[in-house]
Amino acid sequence: MAQLEGNLNPFFQAMYRAQTLQFPHKRSSMVSLDSIRRDPRWRDPNLHEVISMLSHPMDPVKSNAAAYLQHLCYENDRIKQDVRQLNGVPILVELLDHPKAEVHRKACGALRNISYGKDHNNKMAIKNCDGIQALVRLLRKSSSMEVKELVTGTLWNLSSHEPLKMMVINHGLQTLTDEIIIPHSGWRRDSVDASKLQSAEWTTVFKNTSGCLRNVSSDGAEARQRLRECEGLVDALLHALQSAVANKDTDNKSVENCVCILRNLSYHVHKEIPGAERFQETHANHLMKAVGTKKPLQDVFQFFFFPWLELLYQPEVVRLYLSLLTCSHNHNTLEAAAGALQNLAAGQWAWSSYIRATVRKEKGLPILVELLRSDEDKVVRAVAIALRNLAMDRRNKDLIGSYALRDLVSNLPCGQQHPAKNLEGDTVVSILNTIHEVITDSPENARMLIQGHAVQKLVAINKSSQSARETKAASHVLQTIWAYKDLRNALNKAGWNKSYFKVYKSNSGKQGSDDITLPLMDKNQGQKITAFSHQNSLPQAGHTHASAVTFHLDVILKGHPLSHVKSGL
Repeated sequence: MAQLEGNLNPFFQAMYRAQTLQFPHKRSSMVSLDSIRRDPRWRDPNLHEVISMLSHPMDPVKSNAAAYLQHLCYENDRIKQDVRQLNGVPILVELLDHPKAEVHRKACGALRNISYGKDHNNKMAIKNCDGIQALVRLLRKSSSMEVKELVTGTLWNLSSHEPLKMMVINHGLQTLTDEIIIPHSGWRRDSVDASKLQSAEWTTVFKNTSGCLRNVSSDGAEARQRLRECEGLVDALLHALQSAVANKDTDNKSVENCVCILRNLSYHVHKEIPGAERFQETHANHLMKAVGTKKPLQDVFQFFFFPWLELLYQPEVVRLYLSLLTCSHNHNTLEAAAGALQNLAAGQWAWSSYIRATVRKEKGLPILVELLRSDEDKVVRAVAIALRNLAMDRRNKDLIGSYALRDLVSNLPCGQQHPAKNLEGDTVVSILNTIHEVITDSPENARMLIQGHAVQKLVAINKSSQSARETKAASHVLQTIWAYKDLRNALNKAGWNKSYFKVYKSNSGKQGSDDITLPLMDKNQGQKITAFSHQNSLPQAGHTHASAVTFHLDVILKGHPLSHVKSGL
């Protein structure tokens, strides 16, 4: 033992002694890097020495070396790159299977810091040595909450890189659901008595895991379908949100993550579910009757039933999203809840018709209209597009025309003069498209639009906007107004002749409105708008605790886009 100790760098000699001496707990916890550095023999070990110590036969040396790497890699991209180039990552991944808790805990902490950041080469290095599988194994076998936090934090980081999302799903989805999401959500598979269900626990490990699943839920149709079909996941997420509403705790990060996951899982259901084309709006009457008779939805479509489908489209979910829109102050949660309703109401199929009617019956339209007055751009945009989808229902269209047109128009710029909110161009286009939907086949709504002095703003946008998309959208509204011949007399008296309602011509020579049923991503794959990015780091010796959120927003059309957390801890 003395001979082994003598071969160590003085730095590790001191750390080893601190580990092996039989100090009482309180005294040994005071041993620190600062006290070690006071040793006159101390010098900084070079990185190669630290990495070599990861393979040392003595476990305390391994754990100390991993802890020191964790410390060195904290917010230091150059060190992370050097660790990767010196082949330190495979050794750390191997240590995740070490039987000693102190060793695999420190190794996982180092990997968490190495995996954080914009350098995806580090993430790929972990993947290339089967690090995702090793992390999931560690999650299954460890009972330590600290280890679970480290594992899920590392997976959250890895899930921010597009090529790794399906790997996380393939190797970890069910484990993350069974080990973290379900237990911490308070939902139980075997509980038939709702009164016995527990409240959600908003732990760090739940936040990490929900952030990871939020990432992977944005990967595409296959990823969405895998999450929808993951046993217990949708149930647990919905229960967690119901718990948040019941306990008036709706502004935390975990709630935001859960709503964003469900928003993503409701995206494009009307296209991605097998056999959806058989249940277009011609079958809507069956659903409307079910709503009136309280008949179970699974009895309505006996040959078209998936457990998760009923969960996503049940009336309780509409009430849940409306409750979040009423009580949450988190703008990301508000955007996601409105986006979920937007998704559920999208498409020309029976379930969308059912949702549009349910939102009206649950008094949801006034809640959405109120949020048009928000100062947060992304909230206004999500709500506007949700109202546009909801307006496809005739009764909704009449109500939105009566109560929302004023707020929609108030958000429009007037020529070069933007309103106090100074909304982004994408949001202005969304509002214009919603107005267009509201007045289509509704001369009465068009009349109210004129009476609300909207024509002046529409003409100003059409004439002087620097955005071709804004000009095009305003032009479509003006054309629809002018098409109602009974309104022309009133327009002419107000000084608006035919020249103000001229047809917009795009550079491509094509005319006509944007497709109102397909999301932009379908028509132009890969074009995504990065609308929000935020980083928040809380330094903790040797740890990284930071997040960056990026929302990919559909800026024009009906299906709500996907959002995901770019990197976790």
